[in-house]
Amino acid sequence: MVWAPGELGMGRAFVSGAVDIEGDIFEVLRQLQSAVPGDARLGVAGAWRAVSAAGRLGALGHRPPRPREEARPRRGRRHTRSRDARAISHHYDVGNEFYRLVLGPSMTYSCARFTTEDDDGRGPADASVSLTDAQRAKHDLICRKLGLSERPGMRLLDVGCGWGSMAMHAATTYGARVVAVTISSTQAELARRRVADAGLSGSVEISLSDYRDLRGEQFDAISSIGMFEHVGANRAGEYFDKLHSLLRPEGRLLNHAISSMGGFTMGDRSFVGRYVFPDGELRDVCDVVSAMERAGFEVRDVEALREHYALTLRKWVANLEEGWQQAVSLAGEGRARIWWVYMAASALGFEDGGLGLHQVLGVVPDSQGHSGMPGNRRAWR
Repeated sequence: MVWAPGELGMGRAFVSGAVDIEGDIFEVLRQLQSAVPGDARLGVAGAWRAVSAAGRLGALGHRPPRPREEARPRRGRRHTRSRDARAISHHYDVGNEFYRLVLGPSMTYSCARFTTEDDDGRGPADASVSLTDAQRAKHDLICRKLGLSERPGMRLLDVGCGWGSMAMHAATTYGARVVAVTISSTQAELARRRVADAGLSGSVEISLSDYRDLRGEQFDAISSIGMFEHVGANRAGEYFDKLHSLLRPEGRLLNHAISSMGGFTMGDRSFVGRYVFPDGELRDVCDVVSAMERAGFEVRDVEALREHYALTLRKWVANLEEGWQQAVSLAGEGRARIWWVYMAASALGFEDGGLGLHQVLGVVPDSQGHSGMPGNRRAWR
């Protein structure tokens, strides 16, 4: 913490095991959050006292080694193809079995939707709903927003498809023909195996490719779930332009992404930027709406699900804590500690409103302005 004052040094100490957390991690992090002021800089006098104390403790010497799980700062422009590939690999190529332990059978790494069949849309997120059922409900909500329930056999593009759960749900439930893309090799490998095991190889194609390589095809609908956080503000226009070009008239796009008021870039001195999401960026939902409109989409619906993401994260943390020894054996103690603290802290961020989750639904009207959209939201409630 002397060598890297602030969040990064504290993160290194925790990942290496020099600092530990005992008890309820959510309560510990909440207490820390309330105890540390928003501007936690030491100042000159404070820094001198800290260095003096470290000297008395014999802590001043050679810089301690960085935990091996730490991503090194990268030079050059953010969100080039090669840099994005390295960032995605750092986060997702941890091991499919580790993610299976944390995420559960649904293998879905995005906000679930905790509602029951008789929910009228006015109740809170229901913690009694299982994580598997909640992820299924999220996938089904997206399918209905995209209109897949209106006509069997529609062609869906799933960008940033993860382990293929959304693609499989769309094909199984609505007979969709799906092209699903990811740039994570380990995700693609398992997704293809899951598709084959489910007998869906004729309906779902898993492609190891970058969204920028997509061209020459037309789709009826596009789902982008947990992908936009990796695109970057400077490429948001390019991203939505590309997706717009792939949709036929009256085709719909559903963008499901974490948001932050005013936007937020995960910098190289932050814990999340070094250990979890290198180069990750969260955008204000109003910027997402504007970027989609500039690309030619007509935005038809915006829905906030942040309380559902808080509950999703709490269930992931519970899975990790229950299977702690297995998680350590699969990915190492440092990686398990990273996911433990980042997911718990993220849950608190969604609970207090510091983080948001929005689904933004857009459509490409035809030359006459026809959208093909239903007159109200009853079709997907």
